Amino acid sequence: MLAVVAADLAWATLLASRFTIGAGDLELFAALLACGAATVELSRRGRESSASMKDVYAVWELPVAIHLPLLYALAIPAIRLALTQWRVGRVPLQRRAFSAAATGLAYGCASLAFHAVLPPGVRLDDYLDGHAAMWLAAAVCCALTQWTVSQVLAGVAVKAADPAARLRDTLLARESLHNDATELCAAILVALAVQVSPLTLVVAFPLGTLLQRSYRHAQLLSDARSDAKTGLLNAAAWEAEAAAEVARAVRSGGPLAVAVLDLDRFKVINDTYGHLVGDRVLKQIAGTMTEVLRDYDLAGRFGGEEFVMLLPQTRAVDALRIAERVRAHIAELPLYASGEDGAERVPVTASIGVAALDAGSRRELPELLAAADAALYRAKESGRDQVQMISTSRGLSAVRPSAEGGLFRTDDGDEPTGGASPGQDAPLAAQVSPLPPVAQLPQIPQLPAGGEADRLSTAITSALAV
Repeated sequence: MLAVVAADLAWATLLASRFTIGAGDLELFAALLACGAATVELSRRGRESSASMKDVYAVWELPVAIHLPLLYALAIPAIRLALTQWRVGRVPLQRRAFSAAATGLAYGCASLAFHAVLPPGVRLDDYLDGHAAMWLAAAVCCALTQWTVSQVLAGVAVKAADPAARLRDTLLARESLHNDATELCAAILVALAVQVSPLTLVVAFPLGTLLQRSYRHAQLLSDARSDAKTGLLNAAAWEAEAAAEVARAVRSGGPLAVAVLDLDRFKVINDTYGHLVGDRVLKQIAGTMTEVLRDYDLAGRFGGEEFVMLLPQTRAVDALRIAERVRAHIAELPLYASGEDGAERVPVTASIGVAALDAGSRRELPELLAAADAALYRAKESGRDQVQMISTSRGLSAVRPSAEGGLFRTDDGDEPTGGASPGQDAPLAAQVSPLPPVAQLPQIPQLPAGGEADRLSTAITSALAV
C-alpha cells in the first residue's frame, strides 16, 4: 500500500515541477469536479455508506484523463475522496490515501494510453471532426487501461487484507463487470459531449445521477435477498429459488438434493467464547460453504446456527459426498478464540441432514425440507458431527468421521474410501411410505447395539424415506 501511495506522490511531484495552468483547462476541471462533488453529496443525502456505494465517479473523472493535462488526472480522485471523507463517512486515512493513489495511478495510465493511440501533437478539437473512429478507439483504450489498473491494484489490496478472498467473487462477478462496463461507456459519452461543449454537462449530470440511483436500487435488492451476517441468501430468498429449482427438477425428471446443516452445541460456543466469536464462526461457516459448493448450488441461512443447501442435478450418492466434504471442512476450520494462531482453538462441528430427490420422483420443497430435517435429527441423536441422508431409493444412510481412516461410514457397515460410492443400500421402493407432514414426523430413538440396531434402523428408514 505504501508503495502505491509513494508512486502516486512521486509522479504528481514530477509533473507539478513543470506544470503550467491554463484558464480553459482549469474551468473544465472545475466543472467536472463539481459534478463529482454533487454526486458525493447525493450519496450523503441518500444515507449510503461509502462501503456499500457503487463507485460511478469515473463518469466525471475519465473525461479529465482524456481532455486535460496529466496532473489533473492524478489530482481529481484525491480531492473527491477528501470530500467523501468529510461529507459521507470517516474511514481510516490510510485506506483513503491508498484509494486516492490507486485511482490516480489508474487515471494517469489511462491518460497515457489515450494520447499514445492518437498521433503526437494533434489538437483534439480538430482531430475529432475527421477521425471520429480513431478518437473513439483511443477513448476505449483509455477506459480499458483505467479499469485494468484499478482492478489489479484493488486485487492486491484485497489479497493483502484477506489472503483467502476470492477475487472472482469480489471484483470479477458478472454483475460487477456489467456495472463497470456501463459506467465506462457513460464516461466515454460524457468525454465526447465535453469535446463539443462543456455546457453539455448540464444535460449529462441528470443521466449520471440516474446511473448511480440504478446501482443503489440493485444494491438494495441484493441486500434484501442476503443474510446480513453471513452474506448467504436469507431464508425467504433461498426458499423462493429452491422451490423453483425443485419444480424444474420434477418437470425434467432430474435428480436434486436438499441439505440442512446445524452447528453442534453452538450455544456452548457463544456462552464460552462470547457472541463476537460466535459471529466469526457463522461467517467462517458461510465462507466454507461458498468455497466447497459448486457455482450453481444454493446456500442460505435459515436463522441462528442453521444453514440450508440446494444441490441441483445431484444424485443421492453425490449429495452425500458433497455434504460430507462440507462437514469435514467445517471440522478442520482453524478458528481461535482471539482470532490469532496460538490462542485457544474453538471446536466447531456440524451435523447435516440430506434429502435426495432421485430422478423421476415427484416431491415439493416442503417435503424435502421435512425429510432433510428428520435426517438431521437422526444425525444429532446418533452422536453429532456426521451426515445422514434420506433418498427416494436408498432410504436412510449415514456418513460419520471414521476412526480407522476411511472417508466415511454408512449405516450398513460399509466403509468406502477414495472413489467408492457411499450409501449403496438396497432399493426400498416396495417398503417406502409417503413422507408425513413435518408435525407428524416420528421421534427417532437411540439405537441399541448389535442385530437389533440393524432391524430398528431398517424400520426407521421405511418410515422416513421420501
